[in-house]
Amino acid sequence: MALRDGVLSYITGYPARPYQTEKTMKKYLAAAGAVALALSLGACSDDSDDNSAATTGVTESTESAGAGETSTPEDGEEGMETDIVDTAGTTGEFTTLITAVQAAGLEDTLRGGGPFTVFAPTDEAFSTLPAGALDDLLADPTGDLADILRYHVVDGAVMAEDIAGMDGETVTTVLGEDLTVEVDGDKVYLVDGTGNRATVTATDVKASNGVIHAIDGVLMPSGDGQSDDSGSGK
Repeated sequence: MALRDGVLSYITGYPARPYQTEKTMKKYLAAAGAVALALSLGACSDDSDDNSAATTGVTESTESAGAGETSTPEDGEEGMETDIVDTAGTTGEFTTLITAVQAAGLEDTLRGGGPFTVFAPTDEAFSTLPAGALDDLLADPTGDLADILRYHVVDGAVMAEDIAGMDGETVTTVLGEDLTVEVDGDKVYLVDGTGNRATVTATDVKASNGVIHAIDGVLMPSGDGQSDDSGSGK
C-alpha cells in the first residue's frame, strides 16, 4: 500500500489521501494504459504506411517495366520487310523456285539492292513440266536453268496497276529477251518466247528489294536473246 501511495504521489505531485488512493490509482493507470495503446497504434500505422509506400513503389516500378516491354516493336511490323528470297519463302508457294534459284547461284542477286520484279512460278506450276524436265535442269543449274530463271526477272518494281495498262506491250527481262503482256478483263497473261502463256494468279507481294507476282506456268525463252555473259551482274 505504501509503495502504491508513493507511486500515486509521484504521478500527481500531491500526497495520496487514504480515501482516494484506490480510485485515483485505477484512474491514472487506465490513462497510462490508453496513452501506451495510442502510441502502439501510431507505431503500427507508421509501419503500415511505410509498407504501403514500399508496395506502391514496387507496383509502380513493375508497371513501368511492363509498359516498356509492351512498347517494344515486334518483328514483322511495317518497315521490317524481307528481301525477295525470304518473302517468297514465307508464302510456302515457291519452294521449288527457291531451290532452283539457289542451285543456279542467283540467290545473292535476288537478295541484293534491286529493285526487281519477279514473275514467280508456284510449286504447282513447276509440277506441270514434262516428267524429268526439272531434274534435267537441276543437273546443270548454271546452264539452261539459270537462263530460264533470269527470264522471270525484270529490272525495277513493276506493280499490278502498271501491268494492267500494258496490254500488247513487252517487258524486257534481265536475260535480254522480252515477255509480252496480254490483258483480258481482270485477267493478265504473260506470253513467253515460245508462244506459251502463263496466268498471273497473285500480285504485289512486296519485298524490301522489289515485288513478286505469282504465275501458274514456267516461262521459256526462245534462246535468241541469250549470251554467255547475259547473267553477269544479275
